[in-house]
Amino acid sequence: MPLRQLPLLLLLASACGTGDPCDRYDFALDPAPAPARHVACSATCGNGLSPPTAGPHCATPLGCRTYDSPQSPCNWVHNLEHGHLVLLYACADGCPELVGALEQVAAQARPGLNGIPRAVVAPATGLPARTTALLWRRSYAMETPDPEAMRCLLRLQDEADVVPEPGLGCF
Repeated sequence: MPLRQLPLLLLLASACGTGDPCDRYDFALDPAPAPARHVACSATCGNGLSPPTAGPHCATPLGCRTYDSPQSPCNWVHNLEHGHLVLLYACADGCPELVGALEQVAAQARPGLNGIPRAVVAPATGLPARTTALLWRRSYAMETPDPEAMRCLLRLQDEADVVPEPGLGCF
């Protein structure tokens, strides 16, 4: 092959990317890590984002299951610290189809030693979209759960050097 064709081939190869379908999703880390410390549950919790993805939190995490009423961010931020997935949704009618789709995503979360998938599903207010998926210092907002995006996000569930206490189980 003539050397003058080599730059064109390198340009075409770089334009194709890695071929990893997860590259098209933006799961960027929240810019400033907040300390993962326990505070009184009546104190201000989280890292100031809405919804919070890290920061000070209650000493007690939530049990990994589906809730039918909003739960305190002070509790579920503790779940995030343990590498759990938190799936929040906002809809006035209870949206059973959406909750069912989120429960399917939650079932794909990595399990703890007791076999329980490490995920929480709960309604919330003030979300940037109808559904928001959270991991420690990461969030992904969407109107409806995108199965491929959720599979990609779950690859980051116990991310080394990001999650303070990765892999801790759920009750």
